[in-house]
Amino acid sequence: MSAASARRPAGGVLGIRAFRWLWVGLGLSSLGDWLGLLALTAMASELAPDSYAKQNFAIAGVLFLRVLPAALLGPLAGYVADRLDRRWTLVVGDVARGAVFASIPIVHTLTWVMVATVLIEAITLLWLPAKDATVPNLVPRDRLEAANQVAIATTYGSALPAAGIFIVLSLGSKGLHSSLGWLDDPVDLALWFNAASFVVSGLIIATLREIPAGPALAPEQRQGVWRVIREGWTYAFRTPVIRGLVLGITGAFAAGGVVVGLARGCTSPTWAAVTPATGLLFAAVFGGLALGMWRGPRLLPAVSRRRLFGLCLVSVGVVLAGIAVIANLAVVSVLAVVLGFFSGTAWITGYTLLGLEVEDALRGRTFAFVQTMIRLALALFLALAPLLAGLIGEHRWRLNDDAVLDYNGAAITMLGSAVAMVAVGLVAYHAMNDLPGTSIRSELRHSVNRSHDVYADRGVFVAFEGGEGVGKSTQARLLGTALTREGYDVVLTHEPGDSPVGQRLRQILLDPGTGALDARAEALLYAADKAEHVEKVVNPALRRGAVVITDRYVDSFLAYQGAGRALRSREVEQLARWATGGLRPQLTVLIDVDPLVAHGRFGGRDRLEAEPVDFHQRIRAAFLALAQRHPEHYLVVDGNQPRDEIAVLVRERLQPFLEQAERHQAADV
Repeated sequence: MSAASARRPAGGVLGIRAFRWLWVGLGLSSLGDWLGLLALTAMASELAPDSYAKQNFAIAGVLFLRVLPAALLGPLAGYVADRLDRRWTLVVGDVARGAVFASIPIVHTLTWVMVATVLIEAITLLWLPAKDATVPNLVPRDRLEAANQVAIATTYGSALPAAGIFIVLSLGSKGLHSSLGWLDDPVDLALWFNAASFVVSGLIIATLREIPAGPALAPEQRQGVWRVIREGWTYAFRTPVIRGLVLGITGAFAAGGVVVGLARGCTSPTWAAVTPATGLLFAAVFGGLALGMWRGPRLLPAVSRRRLFGLCLVSVGVVLAGIAVIANLAVVSVLAVVLGFFSGTAWITGYTLLGLEVEDALRGRTFAFVQTMIRLALALFLALAPLLAGLIGEHRWRLNDDAVLDYNGAAITMLGSAVAMVAVGLVAYHAMNDLPGTSIRSELRHSVNRSHDVYADRGVFVAFEGGEGVGKSTQARLLGTALTREGYDVVLTHEPGDSPVGQRLRQILLDPGTGALDARAEALLYAADKAEHVEKVVNPALRRGAVVITDRYVDSFLAYQGAGRALRSREVEQLARWATGGLRPQLTVLIDVDPLVAHGRFGGRDRLEAEPVDFHQRIRAAFLALAQRHPEHYLVVDGNQPRDEIAVLVRERLQPFLEQAERHQAADV
């Protein structure tokens, strides 16, 4: 694999011919699936009797029937798919779905729309396991993760172009009818296009002789959906943090389902019967969802991930309330993007937290459970929202002779969902608040006013952090020795005290004879040491391309002076940035040990080691919160593991940064 391909996983796997064509087929199938969702709900509304309630009931019926096959036939479909030829399952499944979609505009009855929905979903239940089992056969083992990322991105990412195509086809059908006299129904054109996408996908996959014959899944992988749900349910709901995460992630997707499900009823009456409105709001929600997954957590780096999760859920509820009370399509579309953004941010943040919180042995089934809950929640709320709206119906209250209040079921249902979403967000926020002593306003202000972090253009900067007695110095020394043996230029340093001025400052700061210092004076002394350290030791070594390994750096300053001494975190962070010029390590290794355990590892104690245990507990929490904000630059390890095992983990995590530095150095030559 080339260096460019390594940096771009999609480029690496899409260079494999067989996988590239499977990806094209998957993209067309996913496009057809999302387009079919929009077209079938639109046709169900059109074919229903001319009644607000009955139209909503028809939409709810179609969406509910999308869930029904998975709920009733999931285990049976997996059992059958295990015993079918993979390539022909994919080919026949795509062509069969295309044929069913093509039959819908021909039959053109509400009953057949309902029957066709069940048939399409039943076929999909057989198609998906065959697709999942095919990917590992088409790519090398070392590229499987990248291949799965591309497949997932294609599956969810195709929702946005599907919405755009639906809007274009809906508007374009009018021109075709006026000029050619046919296809006067925009939904018919969308369904024909959808049928063609499935057939073309099947024909493409039929050419892939690389797909092996035989069953779709290996025997050890054969388990029904209900077993996955049962195992995940048991673990998730007996663990408070996991319970909150699952509830929040599911709620975020449910909110998106409410907006899409009520798209026809949540805008002005002029637009309520216009098909493009559905596609526009669908695109807005999923476009915002993708944007939130991509950029959301980075916009508020100073907010801890646990608090960010709850904050986003509350924001979803607030935006949903705004959509409920505003009937203008343009404004609602903008709010739908914002709602999708907060939902996507909550989704990706919750997933990150699940990865950190769930033990490795249970991680797979927990994620499978979450994925199942997301799909069920999205589909069920797509169905239940219009059903409730239809039950509530349209009402008019005459307040007096001149004032009339009109409201409908869509607005009331959405407003009730908004209230429930705010409640879920508040519960999640308070249950997962890992910084009770720091206000959320302070973290938001830090995020908005932050300076950009600076990373060295040459060399590699590594910091070891953690409380007293966790083994930082040992691991720094082991890493330095290993890299020196491999031929790297290594500078092993520490804070405070690894400069002539720093040595004098260290004596003042750590000598028990110094006694109590004013917290601000102590912070300024540490800042002075950092300024000298960066200017005299760190930067010169990095400029020549060395690997600089420091025992303590900025995180210790933020944790000890911010959380330990209870100074304002914003002021401490500004002081640290000013003293270091914003320089950050490419990798910070946080060695985590309970202070009660770590205190037994040393004898004579300096000023900081002599502080009470609750002081060190606050510092430990601050270190962990810092690591959660920028996981791409952190490695958190359990300091109770054998030191050699920790050293191996550190060396493996550092390798990509070493390779990146070597590429930069080669480019400079």
